[in-house]
Amino acid sequence: MGILRAALAVACLLALPVQAQQVLDPTAAYELSQSAIGGQTSDHVLTDHTGRSLALADLRGKPLVLSLIFTSCATVCPITTDHLREQVKLAQRAMGDGAFNILTFGFNAAGDRPAQLAGFAGTHKLLAMPGWQIASADPDTTATLLEELGFSFRSAAGGFDHVTQTTILDAEGVVYRQIYGEAFPLPVLIEPLKELVLGKATRSVAPQDLWDRINFLCTVYNPKTGAYRFDYGIFFGIFFGAVSLLLTGIIILRLWLERRRALRGRGRPLRGAAGS
Repeated sequence: MGILRAALAVACLLALPVQAQQVLDPTAAYELSQSAIGGQTSDHVLTDHTGRSLALADLRGKPLVLSLIFTSCATVCPITTDHLREQVKLAQRAMGDGAFNILTFGFNAAGDRPAQLAGFAGTHKLLAMPGWQIASADPDTTATLLEELGFSFRSAAGGFDHVTQTTILDAEGVVYRQIYGEAFPLPVLIEPLKELVLGKATRSVAPQDLWDRINFLCTVYNPKTGAYRFDYGIFFGIFFGAVSLLLTGIIILRLWLERRRALRGRGRPLRGAAGS
């Protein structure tokens, strides 16, 4: 189970015989999660840590980073939340405190009540962060929202077996990107937020930003190992593709110059003969 720790959180499980455990299939869970990208989330009404209503419609107009946890988890969810908090700090430093919203959603409808949400938020210092909300919902609303997000989980003794998933919604509530694991590289969070906040056409040409872009493009997620890694195959593909285009351009330029010289060479004797 250790190899799945970053992506499939066997959260708060008690010791059970192997045959009694129903562990999620990481590949199937990943495919379901990815299939949610491009889907519209509904304007659900949630309940925040104070017991007041929180409508997802009120969070529209900005990208939303939506983290899925359950408050009674003592292992993966706290680690994921703390890591996300630190990454959000860096993202807000780069784009501004009001650039996007953050929502921690307790998917355990029976256990994630306002008092539990308030305790979790206090322990992990979430409400001191600009734009951060924590909420849960009734069972029917929870089920519908999780389906829209492509989130997989199963009840297990002492907790849940679930995907460690953070979803980025665009300003209209459409699923834009999925992030996996309890600890993920900063570009995996900040690049899609930059795309949404600044626009896809906005690209810095500074050397550091270009390298960050290459690093992001070459960072891939493996659902079987539950880890992100730098895929050198993609990097070399980009590199050799660029070299190939450059060489092709050079060859075309040389052929064009040679043809131009040949045409000039033919024209000179003709002009000389006409003058004699």
